[in-house]
Amino acid sequence: MRRLISRFWADSRGATAIEYALIAAGISIVIAGVVTTLGTSVSGQYTSVSDALK
Repeated sequence: MRRLISRFWADSRGATAIEYALIAAGISIVIAGVVTTLGTSVSGQYTSVSDALK
């Protein structure tokens, strides 16, 4: 039983998976923010072009 517990505490695969998940979550939050900002900017530019063509 001690061997099983010591092997469990020594195993770091789960910690690595959690670290990668946190990195992926951070990157996705940044991407969502950039897409939202660019979407607003592009929408404004299309509106100004549309108004200029009228």
